Amino acid sequence: MMNENPAALLPEIFLALAAVLGLLLGSYLPRHRQWLVRVLSAVACLAGIAVTVTMWSGMDQAVFGESYVIDVATNATRVIVLLATLVVTGLAGEVTGWAREAEFHVLVLLAALGTVVMAGAADLMLLAAGYLLASIPLYALAGFAKDKAGAEASLKFYLLGALLGVVTLIGVTLLFGVGGATAYMELRLDEAPSAAVAVGTIAVLAGLLFKIGAVPAHFWVPDVTEGARPVVAAFVTTVPKIGAVVATYRLVAVPLRDAGVDWSLLIAVIAAATMTLGNLAAFFQDNVRRLLAYSTISQVGYLLMAVAVAERADLALPSMLLYLGAYAITNLGAFAVVCALPSAVTLEDYRGLVRERPWLVVSLVVCLLGLVGTPPTAVFAGKLTVFTAALDGGLLWLVVLGAVNTVASLFYYLRWVVPAVRGEAADASDIRTSAARVAYLLAAASLAGGVLSGVVLPMFDGTLLQ
Repeated sequence: MMNENPAALLPEIFLALAAVLGLLLGSYLPRHRQWLVRVLSAVACLAGIAVTVTMWSGMDQAVFGESYVIDVATNATRVIVLLATLVVTGLAGEVTGWAREAEFHVLVLLAALGTVVMAGAADLMLLAAGYLLASIPLYALAGFAKDKAGAEASLKFYLLGALLGVVTLIGVTLLFGVGGATAYMELRLDEAPSAAVAVGTIAVLAGLLFKIGAVPAHFWVPDVTEGARPVVAAFVTTVPKIGAVVATYRLVAVPLRDAGVDWSLLIAVIAAATMTLGNLAAFFQDNVRRLLAYSTISQVGYLLMAVAVAERADLALPSMLLYLGAYAITNLGAFAVVCALPSAVTLEDYRGLVRERPWLVVSLVVCLLGLVGTPPTAVFAGKLTVFTAALDGGLLWLVVLGAVNTVASLFYYLRWVVPAVRGEAADASDIRTSAARVAYLLAAASLAGGVLSGVVLPMFDGTLLQ
């Protein structure tokens, strides 16, 4: 029986309606009034957050033939993605007055919608649809400025995404063939040939790892982050990862739980390679956006530690959700500083910035040390709980490697912090005030999140609907 319940999908409906209305408004509004689409986007995000918070304590449910589930993971993803999208809308001052300002916000809304759909998908076909919806708008956003760097970034992004999208569809087809269904709750992978299950699952994981930016599908991250506009880079390196990480966790914890293959070891190896490569590559970066790009890759490695112990540690899901929220706040805060100083491209450009913009430097220091996992920031709380979950799940070697990588990451973040607080002042006259204010707010939120983590973590306590 098809159990339609549109009321359960109100946050997703708000995003879809705002995208459609924004596209229509953008077609008729004059250029100087297209800011109304920006307001529409913000209203849709706020309404989605309000509805999600209201529905949070309700009973978990599966809707539309059990293809989409509403549980703690879906609700947490909704809130984090909508808040992150709201922040990106606040950072989008640089596109104000552009001829295609409305289209920018429409693409952001559609990508956010695809991200949420990926997180709540309990059907392989819906997962593939969410993957496409979260990917195609990003290809356009990467080249939105129509400059040489953006065009190159967009092309690289599209080619790798198209390739891994096809691989994902092949994996979906193979799992459907051997499992007899596409719905997670109906797949019978324990009765299927292990080799076919392994090949199909690796193909599906390839697409999810591309969205996450994990090894070996990480090659697009630094090029897109450097070539796209800063506000686009902030969105691309933050929002899609949230839904893809939750989708990976759900795939491993539900249909693959009894598949007879040790997926925990595979995810653990990917996590180890991702955090190590990201940190090592970041050491040699002088471009601030490329440094942040490799930083985001390393953060994915830590997040995958929780996925590796899915169903083996009670703290796995709450720790992952807490870390996702902390990462979104802190990473967007670092990018907000980059957006506030559009002419500062390299680490040297930040030299002596504290003399001209002391509060902006304070925000930068809080966010960068937050990404390391320095107390009392939110990422510290998230990383500590993820390490605890991995330890409970029997992955001591991965926890040790994660701790070593955490200490090592401090050095390349200090390569950015030290010039900013020392030396002669650089020219900081070119500053976007609205982006600077967002940076102040997110730095404060990162500190508050760490202090309040003991209150927030129980909200993420729960299990996936199975």
